[in-house]
Amino acid sequence: MTNDITTASRPLDRVMLKISGEALMGDQGYGLHPPTVARIADEVEAVHAMGVEICMVIGGGNIFRGLQGSAQGMERTTADYMGMLATVMNALAMQSALEAKGLHCRVISAIRMDEVCEPYIRRRAIRHLEKKRIVIFAAGTGNPYFTTDTAATLRANEMNCEAIFKGTKVDGVYDKDPVKHADAKRYQTVSYDEVLQKHLAVMDASAIALARDNNLPIIVFSLDEPGGFRGILAGTGTCTRVHG
Repeated sequence: MTNDITTASRPLDRVMLKISGEALMGDQGYGLHPPTVARIADEVEAVHAMGVEICMVIGGGNIFRGLQGSAQGMERTTADYMGMLATVMNALAMQSALEAKGLHCRVISAIRMDEVCEPYIRRRAIRHLEKKRIVIFAAGTGNPYFTTDTAATLRANEMNCEAIFKGTKVDGVYDKDPVKHADAKRYQTVSYDEVLQKHLAVMDASAIALARDNNLPIIVFSLDEPGGFRGILAGTGTCTRVHG
């Protein structure tokens, strides 16, 4: 199936890849699964080989999720900062996997920790992308009460990305959970307002509103499908496009 994300002759020039922390733990119930991290790095490498500039945001739910800590009685701000630190750990793991393939990668944190990653400076981050380095943004927005979905949308706008690619376990946005409902229907395209009105599981409301206000498309696809990321950018593959 072809899609309208791009044409085979001109892929997008710069994109944001957003994945959850849970995507890095494979079949484990917690933490990092190195073969899974390496497989996702393969997907990124294939798109990088097309000449596409890539930035990434990775969640931290495989290590610590701020909302869960808050629900268990932890002070919300502290829990959120702990979740941000988990995203830094995931970013460093992905950086290691990408560098093992010979790719140049920079981790940029919204919370300063100069011994392990760079502080966020917008112009420096853009320059890394122009030099074809992969940039991984860590520690969310640097503020509590904001998710990594919102951080990905914020950074995508700041980096002048042409689209956000949201890698999930399913090949798009459905009207209901396709794992639980055999009659679930996948949207080929859906508007930002429909996502908000129907409470579709794409990103949180703040991220969707920020993408809508800046007319930034969100492409939802399956990260578990080998070659899926590259295929969509090449003009084939199955996905859902969220747009205005």
